[in-house]
Amino acid sequence: MTLDVVFTPAGLAASEVQGRVVFVVDILRATTTICAALHHGARAVIPVASTEEAMRLSQTLGADDILLAGERGAVRIPGFALGNSPREMVPEVVRGRSLILTTTNGTGALLAVSGGARVYLAAGVNFALVAERIRAAWLAGDQILVVCAGREQRFGLDDAYTAGRLVHAALGGGRGRKGINDAALAALELVRRYGTRWERPLTSSQAGRDLIRSGFRDDVADAARPDAYPVLPLFSDRRITAAPASESSDTSSTP
Repeated sequence: MTLDVVFTPAGLAASEVQGRVVFVVDILRATTTICAALHHGARAVIPVASTEEAMRLSQTLGADDILLAGERGAVRIPGFALGNSPREMVPEVVRGRSLILTTTNGTGALLAVSGGARVYLAAGVNFALVAERIRAAWLAGDQILVVCAGREQRFGLDDAYTAGRLVHAALGGGRGRKGINDAALAALELVRRYGTRWERPLTSSQAGRDLIRSGFRDDVADAARPDAYPVLPLFSDRRITAAPASESSDTSSTP
């Protein structure tokens, strides 16, 4: 069994993803927002790479239950119904709808790992469920990859801390280090530094500080609420849906 962390999807080869159980982190804000959307009744979220692709896909699908969502530079894309804020994903807007989503960092990270055996989305707001799933994968002897979206192809403290929480959960809180890479070790050190409260690493990170300066303080606070949106998003066949509840505690090996 192995558990590797990468702090950015830049340069990630298909061979490094294929056959692995993958956990994607973009806590500020894409994975948090997607958890909120699915928890509040969205049918699916379809990640795409660009604004143009989102608009083309929306026109191709041509359905009344499709919503365009996304941001560039943290700001909602002009003409889109929604941005990339978990607080926008309220039931009266997203229930029964499918979202086409494009973001600065998170959707690119998801598309980079689409070849994984199973691809899950991780954040603080669904941490109990995703922690159970990564622990189950570790105990089953699966090959695990944790991918941080980072910031514009660079290291991001907020995602790296979340990766450390996932590594800690996978190991069951134990001190064994066999099978994990150096980035996973470094991520664990962030957990030792910041502890188990989400607020400090999120507000200390560059992403968190930028969002607060841009008027999105409430989004950062929302992302720091543990298990606020208890859903396990699964990315498969180009769309993200809520995985069956049984998957969070399934200890069988990945096919």
